[in-house]
Amino acid sequence: MSYQFRLLGALEVRSGGEPVAINAAKHRVLLASLLVDANRVVSSETLLTRLWGENPPSGARNTLQNYVMRLRRTLGAAAPIRTRPEGYVIEVDDDSVDLFRFFRLTAQAKTAFAAGEVKKAFTLSCEALGLWRGDPLSDVPSEVLRSDVVPALVERRLAAVELRLDVDLKLGRHQDVLPELQELTTAYPLRERYWAQRILALYRAGRQSEALECYRTVQAKLADELGVDPCPELREVHARVLAADPADTVAAPMVRSGNVPAELTSFVGRYTQLEQARQLLACHRMVTLTGVGGVGKTRLAMRVAAGQVFPDGVWLADLVSLADPHLLDRAVADALGVKDQSAKPRLDVLVDHLRDKELLLVVDNCEHIVGPVAALITTLLRSAPGLRVLATSRQQLGVQGENLLPLPPLTDDEAVQMFVERATASAPNFRATPGNLETVRRLCQRLDGIPLAIELAAVRLNSLSLKDILDRIDDRFRLLARPGHHVTLRGVLDWSHALCSPAERLLWARVSVFAGGFELVAAEAVCTGGQIRSEDIVDLLAGLVSKSIVTAVTDLDRTRYSLLETLREYGTQKLDELGETGALKDAHRHFYQCLVRYGVTHNWCSPRELEWQHLLQLEMPNIRAALDASRGTEEALEMAANLSRCCFFSGNVSEGRHWLAKTIGHHPTASTQRTNAIALQTWIATMQGDLQAADELITVCRMQEPTPATLFAEGIYTMLVKADPSSIPLLDRARAEATTTGDSYMATLFWAIGVILLSDGDSAEDARSICLAEAEKQDAPWSSSWAVWCGGLTELRHGDPGKAVDLFREALRRQHEFGDRWGPLWAVEALAWATAAHGDFPHAARLLGAAWQMRQRTGVVPIGLFGGAHLQTADFVRAELGAETYDAEFKAGTEAHDPIALALR
Repeated sequence: MSYQFRLLGALEVRSGGEPVAINAAKHRVLLASLLVDANRVVSSETLLTRLWGENPPSGARNTLQNYVMRLRRTLGAAAPIRTRPEGYVIEVDDDSVDLFRFFRLTAQAKTAFAAGEVKKAFTLSCEALGLWRGDPLSDVPSEVLRSDVVPALVERRLAAVELRLDVDLKLGRHQDVLPELQELTTAYPLRERYWAQRILALYRAGRQSEALECYRTVQAKLADELGVDPCPELREVHARVLAADPADTVAAPMVRSGNVPAELTSFVGRYTQLEQARQLLACHRMVTLTGVGGVGKTRLAMRVAAGQVFPDGVWLADLVSLADPHLLDRAVADALGVKDQSAKPRLDVLVDHLRDKELLLVVDNCEHIVGPVAALITTLLRSAPGLRVLATSRQQLGVQGENLLPLPPLTDDEAVQMFVERATASAPNFRATPGNLETVRRLCQRLDGIPLAIELAAVRLNSLSLKDILDRIDDRFRLLARPGHHVTLRGVLDWSHALCSPAERLLWARVSVFAGGFELVAAEAVCTGGQIRSEDIVDLLAGLVSKSIVTAVTDLDRTRYSLLETLREYGTQKLDELGETGALKDAHRHFYQCLVRYGVTHNWCSPRELEWQHLLQLEMPNIRAALDASRGTEEALEMAANLSRCCFFSGNVSEGRHWLAKTIGHHPTASTQRTNAIALQTWIATMQGDLQAADELITVCRMQEPTPATLFAEGIYTMLVKADPSSIPLLDRARAEATTTGDSYMATLFWAIGVILLSDGDSAEDARSICLAEAEKQDAPWSSSWAVWCGGLTELRHGDPGKAVDLFREALRRQHEFGDRWGPLWAVEALAWATAAHGDFPHAARLLGAAWQMRQRTGVVPIGLFGGAHLQTADFVRAELGAETYDAEFKAGTEAHDPIALALR
């Protein structure tokens, strides 16, 4: 049986992962005395002294033997305490005692720092300090241990903090450590190393005068209290600051990558839980914050995440709007920015992406899909040793190695502080006074210290007095006195609901139908009817925003509204009570069907195509909900088909194919929409390089009644897979018969590619001109970038490779600027072909490596014509450079930090 012993704080013991209570004070002293000298025999005399001091009672040796026997019984049959002639020894692995793990990690951090491995030193030192949970042996009542052992341990911790601060300064985190250094120099005013670090941090932060003032302060303290001058290190730092040594101004900060949002309001209290979470995260790879809805799990997780620095960033995956657990891995991949359009399972893509990364993944709002989340996290943790996960959930996830941190309500003082801060912000005339603070305290106690409840109460001070609010709670919230936070939160929400106008209550219920957020036009289309007129919605939303029920983000082109999870759930229940759920879901489904249809038919290949592509990305949670609600209908097939047409730009190619397969499966009856969906499936599989699926799907496609979509799919397949010139008339016919501008242009684009690759130079030039003219006629930026790409292909195959390089680079620049997630891969690949043809073989090899790197991220496989061009170029460049040089240059491309920057330089 495995044991874990913790000394760096209160004494804790775990056996097989379960806590073992050591209740007797003398037993804790005995165990701690053995553990601080683990794997070494501790003499009976030493143990007697640690248990009773210099004057042990008569019979102490027999009592010691009795304590050892009882302690073994408490620990269990596998207790590692052994008897030796001169005393006792506890035999444990060093990693099973936090004290020795701390020693090992600190030594490794020091070695890494000396070797210049600064990021590794940062990780190790943070992990070491994270083992500390408080004062060592804090609940072990032994004056001898406190005087002989504890001071040495504290000194080791202070030295470890010094090391971590050195690492922080080396990483350029001088701004981040200044508050900590101020606290340390106050707590340890004669510890000169902290003063030297503080002075250096201030100087690097551009605060030279404050740095010099710090030196004068410590100089005076040392003279007054010790009668000595500052140490040589402190004097040297002072001299460098006086001289404005440029060597102290060049520290580059570690780049904080990720997607964790900035805080919009002050963070109140939670100091104990914040420190506990940081320590747990430093020591363990899986930490879950648990607690009732509205207690502040997400907010604490965001605050913890904001203070973390990992080499590959800190990333947030918010699952609040995820209804289909089958899309969990896709949602996490999207949150991590994984770019993949392959047919490979998204879980495999995630594992490949994370395998060699060192990052923190924050998985928020897991409670509605606990099982799938647990399975996914388990797989990722096992596959990616550098991954750490911080999750929030109303219940334990059950992941092996999971460390739980239950989040209690705010303390009375914290709750009062939060209420006062939020009330002051929402009601400028409110002031906390000695006369009203007791009323605030009683109100917060009635609200059970739940942050969400406190915030909702505070914003009412702009229309109600403090006494009015407290009186309403007496009348309306009898449930608040009942145990069970769900009931308490329901009471708070009932109260907030009661304070809304009838029209606001109705709109609250209706907007709960949205997933992930919504715009004003969506609310006007979906929520109008009965008591609510379309023109009233903007003011009703403003009322809900002012009451902190709806959140508004106004720094975008269009205001985007959203509901907190708990508030949306509450609105959903109210919608059920009103009997409007079915009608609102129908309206929601119809709106997003129209949105996707309009985007494809009116805005694809238009001046607004980028705007609409980004809008569709933003609305994916609502589109997914509409697709789920439409399953088995013609509308679902149409919606999936329209979505798939746009999925290349957004990088959601796999998701487009997913929805096509799902909707086709739910609609076995033959129809034009079903045929078009099958044709689009074939197109996507071919573009992904999924040859087996493409072969199977084209067979199914050929069994359908011909449509422009099947002609398009047949032409793509015949060109890319078979390299057959018969594809050209097929695509030409598809472009002629297409019913929308977007479909027509896509057929024209691939028709032009086919002509360029499979026909003569004059025909290629004509096709290039037609493709460019159509894109320019529509003034469509994404479409035009591909016309430029076709120009590069024309020059490569039939003209000047130097011009081809310029055109491919221009196409790449445009696509990268507006966020295309598909085109840059093929622009870099084609640029490698052109660069080789132009004679720059080393750079061509690097570009082939960069394109390989991008394909690994996206999972795309070059097949047929494109695959042949790739292999031909690789063989040509290898022959020119020689295998050894080619391999070295190719490897440099695969390891390029930014393959697009490499291609554009």
